[in-house]
Amino acid sequence: MIIKKIFNPLAVARYMRWELAASTVLSIAVFFLYHNQHLEKVSVPFSIAAILGSALAIFLAFRNNNAYNRWWEARTIWGGIINNSRIFARQIIANADNALSGGKVDAAQIEAYKKEMVYRQIAFAHALRLHLRGQKSWEEFGHLLPKEEFEQVVKKQNIPNHLLFLQGKRIKEGTKAEILGAFDNISLEPTLAGFNNFQGACERIKNTPLLRQYHFFTKLFLLVFMAVLPFSLIADFNKMGVPALMVPLSILLSFVFGVMGKVGEVNEDPFEGRITDIPMTAMCTTIERDLKEMLGEVDLPEKKLPVEGFLD
Repeated sequence: MIIKKIFNPLAVARYMRWELAASTVLSIAVFFLYHNQHLEKVSVPFSIAAILGSALAIFLAFRNNNAYNRWWEARTIWGGIINNSRIFARQIIANADNALSGGKVDAAQIEAYKKEMVYRQIAFAHALRLHLRGQKSWEEFGHLLPKEEFEQVVKKQNIPNHLLFLQGKRIKEGTKAEILGAFDNISLEPTLAGFNNFQGACERIKNTPLLRQYHFFTKLFLLVFMAVLPFSLIADFNKMGVPALMVPLSILLSFVFGVMGKVGEVNEDPFEGRITDIPMTAMCTTIERDLKEMLGEVDLPEKKLPVEGFLD
């Protein structure tokens, strides 16, 4: 996620290098044909560029608005994962500690159960992050699971879903062992089901792209607009006696519309591991820090901070 407010113009230009190169070559070619070769027929009325620009602006506004909605929904979902992880850890810890007063389960067994459940919840967050980004570095959460369980989990097709499945089983087993109360499952199950819903919502965004027709026609209209623009500007600037000014202005207008198009294009897919995506790594670290602290641990992972204005 981009944190900084001021962007390096050269970095933005590199990001738009192909569009800028095409616009520069075409603008210089039109200027050369019109001004040096006196081919006035290469010019077209400016109204054509104006109409194309208006149509393009409508498509850009629609796509950018929907792209931002997808990005913000993804961030909202992960906010829910953070909050529900804290709730789940609190429920497990409080309910398990309550069993200690009954005297039927010893303290060591309760502590082991709490750590297992909370650590597996942390592993779920990391696994979901890797699952959505298409990454296979499962060893990132290997320290959170027993060795045998980790070896079995990484063989599964949908690892975060399997971790939730294991959580559900262990809740039932905890109830049978009287580590959890007979009715604790009633409060824990909705929280656990919430994680399934969060994962499903993330997978929906990941697997369902923004309507491809808007993506295609927005890109097509942008290319047509960039192609027509220098032909529409050259005659007017020639009348003003500054035909060379058409070149930088045409490049500038193409750059503005091109950046608007790129903003929507990169924001519509918030789980691709790019600098514009939601900061899932930082949010997973937040979950790990908070839940381990709830267990009373002091050796916590370092908080993720922005690096050069970007938060992963």
